[in-house]
Amino acid sequence: MTTSPEISPEDDLRLNVMLAQKPAAVRIDESRMIVYALTDKGEARVDLRPNCGDEAYLRRIKAMLSSHVMGSPGGYPVFLQRWTRMGQVRATNLEQMLLLGESEAIVAVAHAPGLTETLAKRAWWAMPDAANARQMLNNSQLVQTEIGRELASYLLEFLPFEEDAGSMLESVRLVLQPGLIDDQDRRKLWQRAQSKGNMLVGFLHTLPDALPFDAAAHPALNQHSQLFNETGNAADRAIASLRRVFSPPGQAFVQTCARALAGVSNQEVTVSLFEAIASYFGDARLIDTDYRDLKQMEDAVCAAEWEQKPELEPYVRSIWFLSALTVELLNPIFARTDAVGSGMRNKIKPITDRISHHLSVLGASG
Repeated sequence: MTTSPEISPEDDLRLNVMLAQKPAAVRIDESRMIVYALTDKGEARVDLRPNCGDEAYLRRIKAMLSSHVMGSPGGYPVFLQRWTRMGQVRATNLEQMLLLGESEAIVAVAHAPGLTETLAKRAWWAMPDAANARQMLNNSQLVQTEIGRELASYLLEFLPFEEDAGSMLESVRLVLQPGLIDDQDRRKLWQRAQSKGNMLVGFLHTLPDALPFDAAAHPALNQHSQLFNETGNAADRAIASLRRVFSPPGQAFVQTCARALAGVSNQEVTVSLFEAIASYFGDARLIDTDYRDLKQMEDAVCAAEWEQKPELEPYVRSIWFLSALTVELLNPIFARTDAVGSGMRNKIKPITDRISHHLSVLGASG
């Protein structure tokens, strides 16, 4: 039995009885001074009766848990740092971290590459919040699981209360992964995204070729149908990219990019949009340099050789430009300002104007 002369005898006894049940995880509600444990028989709880100030008493409780789990009252930071340095953050270590009653330990478990479905369920019970849900849905092993669907459902319900634009974008990107939400929820999310450009960026990342609205094909798709039909994806990357962007889904992508670009609200969302656009055209990327200067990048695109159908050249150069977008173009501006909203959009207008131009070239109205 773990004993602690600094904890009231009644709490000491009840906590030891709880720990004797070999719980899978421990959670502390610090505002209500309650310790919960996830056991084979369900959820157990101990209502603490402090014999000193709440903050000091919670430190004693966590030291007791640490002593029980690790044989040392040092707690989570020393515990994790030691194992991290030794390269030993394995599943067995993760199990123990879930017993410490430390929120930072739960966050570390959620970030662990060795996280399993079972451990994810325990971590979610211990600390069900949006940040942990997003982190665990970044783990491809969890997406097609029961806990993956539960995490997606939580993020979907929490979206109306999410205030951070970057977190909103990331939640949308993650819940749109295959198998997590149904078509009805996807359509509802799309409708909400029409007034939230940040959410549109999430769609661009996850569903670039399956955006939930119909767009007409670009006229050039018919005009050059023979060329597009003869050219395989491996034959000419620029032609293959043209065929993709001229298709109805490709035109939907272009139109959505233009709408999202007009409403970017902060630096994180802007960078993510640049990444989504560059990724879409990435197979056709010709420019190797990550330019920090817009004119130099445009000059490089203009200088690149194109020897095929001259009528396709403007489209191809737009693809080359968009595929070369990186955060490096934004860094010189963002290093000097922390403006958001319209203030930020004014700062980056020389860049976004050129992106809008090239999107327009590739659009049916271009």
